Amino acid sequence: MPEVIDNVAVAKLYGEPLFAMPHDLYIPPDALEVFLEAFQGPLDLLLYLIRKQNFNILDIPMAALTRQYLSYVDEIRSRNLELAAEYLLMAAMLIEIKSRMLLPPKKVAEGEEPEDPRAELVRRLLEYEQMKLAAAKLNEIPQFGRDFLKAQIYIEQSLQQRFPDVHVLDLSQAWADILKRAKLVQHHRISREELSVREYMSQVLKKLQGQRFVEFEKLFDPVQGLPVLVVTFLALLELAKESLVDITQAEAYAPIYVRLAYTPN
Repeated sequence: MPEVIDNVAVAKLYGEPLFAMPHDLYIPPDALEVFLEAFQGPLDLLLYLIRKQNFNILDIPMAALTRQYLSYVDEIRSRNLELAAEYLLMAAMLIEIKSRMLLPPKKVAEGEEPEDPRAELVRRLLEYEQMKLAAAKLNEIPQFGRDFLKAQIYIEQSLQQRFPDVHVLDLSQAWADILKRAKLVQHHRISREELSVREYMSQVLKKLQGQRFVEFEKLFDPVQGLPVLVVTFLALLELAKESLVDITQAEAYAPIYVRLAYTPN
């Protein structure tokens, strides 16, 4: 064990304090990597270099910018050639712009300014900076799943059972069955009798009073004759129209039931 200096351990090895680094310690070159800045592409790197050096983006010193950019590209080429491909393309563009600036400007018409080789690069940088600032503002907005969660509450609520509506064809078939049975017990009589629909509406309501459900067929008495059956049927339809009774059935082709309509207090 090397000489202990100030009793301060520099590390722990298998739980034991290590007061000095071993002389034969070998650390592979790729074991430790420190990334001081992370960039999302060549434009992001260029914008970082311009803002860090306080360069005027409308008057970029291409020599200094290209030199700093190429030093970074050389660094990433030694580590990740695939990642460096996109940066190398931008490096070629910077060198081209620098070369064009060294050449004499092209002659232009009187009153016109010569074309600046940096114009296209400046335009792309300004657009990228605007998009980057907009993305930062959007990122500051609270996001579902990252900054907050949606509260969900389940409330069990008992609902009143609702029976399916009776189809007109089912009601017509039930009425036809009643007429068929009435013909079996009717007698041939010739008489004139005035029947009131309102009166039979009251009779139907009396039959339903105090009953939870009454079968549709039990509201008709075939012995009373066909006219009474017709008036009773009309009275039942009128009560259903005025929402005084409910005509229901549990399922298709099931028996039809009639009950007083439910009116909440």
